[in-house]
Amino acid sequence: MAVTAEAIKELRELTSCGVIDCKKALEETGGDINKAKDVLRQRGLELAAKKGGRAATEGRIEAYIHGGAKIGVLVEVNCETDFVSNNEDFVKFSKDVAMQIAAANPKYVKEDDIPEEELTVQEDKDAYIKEVCLLAQPFVKEPKKTIQDCLNELIAKIGENIFIGRFLRYKVNEVE
Repeated sequence: MAVTAEAIKELRELTSCGVIDCKKALEETGGDINKAKDVLRQRGLELAAKKGGRAATEGRIEAYIHGGAKIGVLVEVNCETDFVSNNEDFVKFSKDVAMQIAAANPKYVKEDDIPEEELTVQEDKDAYIKEVCLLAQPFVKEPKKTIQDCLNELIAKIGENIFIGRFLRYKVNEVE
């Protein structure tokens, strides 16, 4: 089946992937857009895994103050180059992560950050991880995706190692 320009355009709008990647995914799947999305998502995961070992010493600190000025967040999102730290998609991701932290109140960036003694006392470890780990939480703007899914998509799109370094969340009259 020949892949049409309209199908490539539609897949590109859905995934933000490059034209050539969209065309290849559609050719592999016989023009099935849903299957092509899955192929591109899998490639994004593979790309993220390959990039994970590279040094990411640039990035940005994003600040977010929630309406009413009762909750404030600072988050550090790292990347490989200062060029990417000013990329529109990277900036948007950083803002979304700061908003996620304000809304969902995670305690840790990733599962490995949870102290073992804290995790072992939990009855439902998976539910606890989804509650307290930023990367495992459903994204508030798109609950079918986790923050990790959004990060993997950004890595695939930009082509650099990107990670969330650390964050602070403050709430008026809340003491940890």
